[in-house]
Formats: sequence, C-alpha cells, structure tokens
Amino acid sequence: MKVLITGGAGYIGSTVATACEEAGHEPVVLDDLSTGLRAFADGRPLYVGDIADAAVLDRVLSEHPDIDAVVHCAARIVVPESVADPLGYYDTNVGKTIVLVERLRRAGIERIVFSSSASVYAGESGEGVDESGVLGPASPYAMTKAMVERILADTASAGGIRAIALRYFNPIGADPRLRTGLQNPRPSHALGKIMQARADGVPFTITGVDWPTRDGSGIRDYIHVWDLALAHVAAVERFDAIVPSRAPYRVINVGAGEGVTVRELVAAFERVTGAPLPTVDAPRRPGDQAGAFALVEHAEELLGWRAERSVDDGVRDALAWAEKLPSVL
Repeated sequence: MKVLITGGAGYIGSTVATACEEAGHEPVVLDDLSTGLRAFADGRPLYVGDIADAAVLDRVLSEHPDIDAVVHCAARIVVPESVADPLGYYDTNVGKTIVLVERLRRAGIERIVFSSSASVYAGESGEGVDESGVLGPASPYAMTKAMVERILADTASAGGIRAIALRYFNPIGADPRLRTGLQNPRPSHALGKIMQARADGVPFTITGVDWPTRDGSGIRDYIHVWDLALAHVAAVERFDAIVPSRAPYRVINVGAGEGVTVRELVAAFERVTGAPLPTVDAPRRPGDQAGAFALVEHAEELLGWRAERSVDDGVRDALAWAEKLPSVL
C-alpha cells in the first residue's frame, strides 16, 4: 500500500513511516518542517508544505494517484502553548485539517487514520478509560483533537471518507534502532523534563501533587513510540475490516493499558540510569488533569495489536536518542 503521512518528518509521523516501510508499504511524506526534520524523510518522497496549501496538496495527489490511505499526524501539540495561543491551535489543527480532508475527499482518497489524543477524555479520576469514556478536553490542544474527531465522524457519515481515530496516550522513547526520535532537544513532556533536569543538575519539578491517584501525582499511560507506530500500521492494514462503508468511523484507544504516575516515571528513570533524581513539588498548571490510562480491549480485538515495550524500555531508548540527537540536528 502507498500511505500519505502528514507530519511525516516529525517524531510520531517519521516513526510511523519507518514502521510502514518495514511492513512493506510505501510512505509519502508531507511536512512543513516547522518542527520536523528533513533528515527524518531521507529516502522517501518528501513534499515540504502546509497541509492546507492547495498547490502542494494537488502536486502530491497528482504525482501519487495511487495513495491508498492517509495517516494524519500533522498538528501543534504543546498544551501550555495552546493555552497561550488558542486561535493559532484552532487554525492549524482544525481549520487546516478541514482543507486537507476536503482535498482528499475530492481526490477519492477515503481511508484516513487520524492521530488523535487521549487528552480528549475527562481526566479527573485518574482511572482507566475505554472508548465510551466521558469526553472533557481541558485545553485548547485537547479541544482541537476532539473537534477534528467530530469533523471526521460527521464527514464519514455524509459519505466520501472513512476514518479511524487512534486516541493514543503518552508516547515516549525512540525508534529502537535510533533512526528517528524526538527532534526537540528540550521537549515539554514529563520524561523530557526529567531528562533535562538531570542534564542541568537541578531537581525535577512535579506539577500537581494533590490528584486522586495512588501517590498524588498525575497518572498517564506511557506507550513506546515504536509500539504506537505499529498500531498505526495495523490500522492501515485492517482499515476496511474495521470501518466498512456501513460503519465508516471508529475510535480506538492505543496505549500500554496501565497507568504510571509521575513519581513512578521518575522511579523508572532512576532504575535505568542507576542514580537518584531529586524532585520538588509544585502546584498544577493551567490545562493539567489527573490523567487516565487506556483500556485497550478494542485495540487488541480490532487491530490485533498490543503494546510490547515497557516504560523502562521507553526511558532507555529516549536516553540513547538524546545522545545521538546533536549529530542529527
């Protein structure tokens, strides 16, 4: 199969592209390189441009009329940034996706796998959640994911496209062969900040310690990025069985299936590095939630997939990639 991957030079998209290649599929990359790296698309057709740029889209679709499916990863993803710049996030993540989907529909490309987010769930309980869980996006970023899901569901019902929304939880790690990884040397997620605290020789700040979790810190479902990429490949390969024309839209949780608190993530980091990491407690940030973890029975049933790598594996690969990153940038 030939698969168009938007954001295919970014962290998730490039890993999905590699997993597609290893499964015998041909990725085509569309990325504006605002955060992605050109090196992550080496050896693949790369179109540099915006997902809402009609000229670029027309060129991609005319030069690759045999595209079978689209994996839509392109998005702005930083929660605090979305709180500060909600209009920018709605424009990029929602408005431009509408343009993309309309172009795909006109071109007769009906299979869309959307990289959504578990942040669409109401995350106040700190408990496991399945696909029927109550939605409660707590930030503009999360709201953009929920809005795109709704757009895809409504458009699929109207005909012309079919879509799978993969609600994935917190990706960590890197391609186990260190071909790609996080391109940001100072990432904003918890593991990135833990690594930065160690590098800077300062305590790691745990924001929010009064959540209804077993140790008071926020809880997340940390999934290795390679496992996540394999879930996308499974969605592409099983697409027609998962979303037949009579039921053209489906939501699937993708996660490790167990919750890990921030304090437990620190403990995993200490296990992998063999050294203690001092921490300090701080109040919650705007947009924070207690969190949740995935109930993944549907992923196992529909995708024939389950996460195989541990949190320690993710930490180990993230550290190895961080050592390599300066030579890539």
